[in-house]
Amino acid sequence: YNASGIVNFAQGAFVMLGGMLTNAGMTKLGLPLPLAAIGAILIVAISGVVLERIVVRPLWNRGSTMFVMILATLAAQIVVERITQILAGDQPRTLPVFTDLPPLRVFGFAINFQFLWILGCSALVIVLLGLFFSSTRTGKAMRACSINRDAAALQGIPVSRMLALAFALSAALGAFAGILITPTQYTAFNVGVPFAISGFIAAIVGGFGRPLGAFAGGILLGIAQALAIVLLGAAFKNVAALSILLLFLFVRPTGLLGSAK
Repeated sequence: YNASGIVNFAQGAFVMLGGMLTNAGMTKLGLPLPLAAIGAILIVAISGVVLERIVVRPLWNRGSTMFVMILATLAAQIVVERITQILAGDQPRTLPVFTDLPPLRVFGFAINFQFLWILGCSALVIVLLGLFFSSTRTGKAMRACSINRDAAALQGIPVSRMLALAFALSAALGAFAGILITPTQYTAFNVGVPFAISGFIAAIVGGFGRPLGAFAGGILLGIAQALAIVLLGAAFKNVAALSILLLFLFVRPTGLLGSAK
């Protein structure tokens, strides 16, 4: 969104593909986890460019509304899911944990090392994204394209190339996230939509377009869903997520780290 001004609802498909392709690299090709993960990230990044060229670019050139973009990317996600189902089947897949040690005990709570990997890598991504958008010419050019593509083009910025790069970066980050979380649960062809919706809610809660806000929103969303499962049952997990979304839309639509209007 920061790089293109587009809300991409196919992001959940990139998360799913990250876990699925890494699993395929390990089981089908016999690759070690690091090589399989790197290969999966590269393939998904290329898939992001293909999505941008086939689905997003024609709508972008036509000046389509955000609503049309959302519907188009959501439709693209469904297509990717069905292709994945045909090629890989409908059986769930998983990945080995990065650190195979007993959980840490902190104040009576057991903390899996994979969750520490998720937190640490998420924090690193947030820092690197912040530096990229604020300190590099490419990052600044991307943000200029999201603000006003015509003005950016007049300044000599290759808008078309920036859009493709934005989707490649978005897809690669999605795949990286999928690789991180798959060891804690399963992945399958149909997990993309829940991931996309959860990510969208987390981004709104934290402040849309703010990586640190999305991180904080994701933690708040996870805590709320966990409490709903413990206190009310698993059926209320999504109720808790949507309730938090509505609360923030009514009370603070700019999110936790957004500027109050």
